[in-house]
Amino acid sequence: MIEITPDISIDDTEIEERFMRAAGPGGQKVNKTESAVQLRFDARHSPALSNAQFLRLKTLVGRRMTADGVVVITARRFRTQEQNRQDAMGRLIALVRAAAAPPKRRVATKTPKAQKRKRLDNKRRKSAIKKTRGSVTRDD
Repeated sequence: MIEITPDISIDDTEIEERFMRAAGPGGQKVNKTESAVQLRFDARHSPALSNAQFLRLKTLVGRRMTADGVVVITARRFRTQEQNRQDAMGRLIALVRAAAAPPKRRVATKTPKAQKRKRLDNKRRKSAIKKTRGSVTRDD
């Protein structure tokens, strides 16, 4: 079990790891070892996440979620497979933890009277300037 928050724990069987060859540093060994990790987590069918948490996760993850609701995280930053596994798992945990926190509710506030008065005064001033504009008449 992977503990995300005190309320959310993901079972190890819900996470699928695939290993593949990674481009980048590694020397002669880079073309022979599969050090990159692709982590797949089926968020839509996970019993650990509520529907609201899934929807928040979907907006956070963006294009990294498939149409079936599977989160795909690819880690290839490090040379070793184990470091890439830890990196991918850490990123998944951070995403789910961020989705678990409900968004703060906005507290509606009133516009101060002085600000309203200032805005209306500016409108009157601009209106008066525009009223004085017009075609010029010749009074000879």
